[in-house]
Amino acid sequence: MATVTLSHVTKRFGGVTAVRDLDLEIQDGECFSMLGPSGCGKTTTLRMLAGFEDLDEGEIRVGDRVFSNSSKRYYLPPEKRDFGMVFQAFAVWPHLDIFDNVAFPLQIKGLSRAEIQTRTRRALEDTGLLKVQHAYPGELSGGEKQRIALARAIAINPQVMLLDEPLSNLDPKLREEMRFEIKDLQRRLGFTIVFVTHDQAEAMAISDRMMVMRDGVLQQVGSPIEIYERPSSRFVFSFIGLSNFLPVETREGATFVQGAPEAGPLAVVRPKGLPDAAWTLACRPTHIDLQAEGGLRGTVARRVYLGDLVEYRIRVGPHELRIQKGARHEVFQEGAPVGLTFRHYLGYPEG
Repeated sequence: MATVTLSHVTKRFGGVTAVRDLDLEIQDGECFSMLGPSGCGKTTTLRMLAGFEDLDEGEIRVGDRVFSNSSKRYYLPPEKRDFGMVFQAFAVWPHLDIFDNVAFPLQIKGLSRAEIQTRTRRALEDTGLLKVQHAYPGELSGGEKQRIALARAIAINPQVMLLDEPLSNLDPKLREEMRFEIKDLQRRLGFTIVFVTHDQAEAMAISDRMMVMRDGVLQQVGSPIEIYERPSSRFVFSFIGLSNFLPVETREGATFVQGAPEAGPLAVVRPKGLPDAAWTLACRPTHIDLQAEGGLRGTVARRVYLGDLVEYRIRVGPHELRIQKGARHEVFQEGAPVGLTFRHYLGYPEG
């Protein structure tokens, strides 16, 4: 079993706590992504898993093997963890052909020539590189170079594969193709993936589960749909996907936009658990309907054609909302009055 367990893990750099009291369990055979803004601690967490950084407090285990334990002063070096690792940079050796690039780590491990040949050919076949095994990196595309890095990591037969923003140097189309290739490899070979990325679409496309971090603290863990549809906080709502936040107040059973009483009441219900009448309505741009009559009154400030979508910026008093509708939806001109209806929304305390 390759279940990865982090128990009360903390990492400090001088006076800065990069990761604080992190408890996390990554299931055997799942693809798990770490998301968060720059400096949130996701890469530091990955580096502690890899053994490139030791932890200051807590314990890291994979299955029943302890990799790091601060109280016992135990630390297993990276070369003994048998993790596959793929970095943001392709990290291929230009003077070696593809076969030797993939075989080199196995040679360092001292495996027999026959074992190296078998593992290397299998890894090249799994990544679609067997037919070009004698080519050199300089002759290859960016996607093929990234496949070399994947093949090299696969060749060691890892239980766990660590990927540190491995697709960020590729163009958008190739990045999308590689997402599916990585997911397919994981399903066929059965290893666990821990994937660090700043690209939300990438994480949602590839992950079985994902986590969001902020300032070294875990904010939420769940499936992509759970985190998108049921974010645990305003921060998670704002970080995952496009968002609108509208300050409102409920009085005498009716809810109005703060600073815009002339827009009329909203057909919403204040969510239970909010402490007072003033609260923040959170909604996605695709969860607001536009209509000529009725609804919350606003004005089209801007309209942008995006191919399959038309994006509107709607002014409601001093506030502006971002709304996206299908290109076949009724088109409203800039300056036109419109009505807004909120099909799905969440509520958070004001501020």
